[in-house]
Amino acid sequence: MKKVLFFFAVTILSITTISAYSQKYKTAADTVKLNQEYLKVSNEIADLTSKLTIAQNNLPGYHSKAANAVSDAQNSVIESSNQAAKATNGDLGDAKNAKKKANKAVNDAEDAKDAANKVKDQDKKIARLASQLQEKQENLADLEKMRTAIRSLPQ
Repeated sequence: MKKVLFFFAVTILSITTISAYSQKYKTAADTVKLNQEYLKVSNEIADLTSKLTIAQNNLPGYHSKAANAVSDAQNSVIESSNQAAKATNGDLGDAKNAKKKANKAVNDAEDAKDAANKVKDQDKKIARLASQLQEKQENLADLEKMRTAIRSLPQ
């Protein structure tokens, strides 16, 4: 039991010293570099935050465009179907109109698919920006810990 406690104590001590030793900025002379990196990371966080906010604000617009495109595609399909029913008992002009309406329905369906892809892309962009922002905030917290460690050093 004593060996386990000793091993546990040594492990805890080594983990804390390794994390302190792995610190990039250790002395008061490194403060300038630390402050520069801190400022850089803070600016990157502000930039990512603004990009994320813009992307989140644009998302409802992408959703509404996708919904409109789906609605247009459904209407085009209905019109095409009606025109095709007319063309079965109609003349050559009705058949040409049915073909035009069918082509319009295909184009509208492709537009709806493109709009859905844009929504997915925007969702991916938001997730990517949120991930980058999280990473930068963790980096900033690490820099703050280094700053605190340097301040606590004896003068």
